[in-house]
Amino acid sequence: MKGDFAVSKYRERTKNRISPRSFIIDVFIWAFLIIAAVYIFAPFVFMFTASAMPAADIMKMPYRWIPEGFYWQNYWQAIRGNDGSFIYLRNILNSLIVASAVTVTTVFLSAFTGFGLAKYKFKGRHLMFMMILATLMIPFEVIMIPLYLIVMKLGFQDSYLGLITPFLVSAFGIFLMRQYYISFPDAILDAARIDGASEPMIFMRVILPNSIPAIATLAVLTFKSQWDNLLWPLLVAQTEEMKTIPLYIVRFTAEKHTDEGAMMAVAAIASIPILILFLRLSKYFLGGAVVFTGKKG
Repeated sequence: MKGDFAVSKYRERTKNRISPRSFIIDVFIWAFLIIAAVYIFAPFVFMFTASAMPAADIMKMPYRWIPEGFYWQNYWQAIRGNDGSFIYLRNILNSLIVASAVTVTTVFLSAFTGFGLAKYKFKGRHLMFMMILATLMIPFEVIMIPLYLIVMKLGFQDSYLGLITPFLVSAFGIFLMRQYYISFPDAILDAARIDGASEPMIFMRVILPNSIPAIATLAVLTFKSQWDNLLWPLLVAQTEEMKTIPLYIVRFTAEKHTDEGAMMAVAAIASIPILILFLRLSKYFLGGAVVFTGKKG
C-alpha cells in the first residue's frame, strides 16, 4: 500500500512537469505568435500615431512611435476636406447606410435560405445549393458589367438602391448559415411544432435567437466587406454626395499626397466604425468561430 501511494504521489508530481522538448516547442510557438502580432499590428499603430503628428515628424528617422503631442489639425483637415465642404461626413453616412442595409438583408435572407436548405427536404435542394456555391467561384469583375447595366435599366444609378441592391444576399452567407443549421437539433423544432408554433414563428422565435454566433460572424464579415467596397461605388456613385469612404480616401490622398498626417487621419477615422462593431460583437464572433471549427476552449 505504501509503495502504491509513493508511486501515485511521484506520478502526480511529475505529471505537470514540462519536458525540455515541450518547453522548446512552446518557446518557438510564443515567439512566432509575438512576431506575427507585431507584424499585423504595426501598420495600425503607425496609422494612429502618424495621424497625431505633423507631416514633417512622420518622415523623421528613427520613427517616433509615441507622439510628443496631439496634432489635431490633421483630423480637422480630414473632416473639412480640401475644399472645405465637409463632404467626408456625408461619405461616412453613405457608407454607414449602405453597409448597415446590406448587413441586415444579407443576415436575414441568408439565415432564411440556409434554414430552408438545411431543415426542409424538397426535390432539387442539393442541386440548388450546389448552384449557389458555384457562384462563389465567379469573380465579381465578371458579373460587374451585367450588374451595372441592370442597375442602369432600373434607374438606380447614383442612389442608395444602386449601391445596395446587388448585395442584398450572398452565396457565402447562405453557405455559412446552412452549415450552422445542419447541426441544429431537430428535436427542438419538433417540440415547437407540437406546441402549435407555425413555421415562420419557429424561424423568428426559435431559430434566429439561437443563431447569434453565426449571425454575428456573418454580420461582421458582411459589414467589413461593404465598408471596404471600392469598385462598385466607383461605377454607381457619380456625384460627390453619393460616394462612400473608400472613394473619398482615394480622392483625398491624390490631392494631399504630400500631407501624410492628414491622410493617416482620414484612414484612422474610417477604421473606427468597423473596430467598434468588432469589439461589440467579438464574443459572438469568436464563439461562431468555435462552432464552425468544432473546437472548444
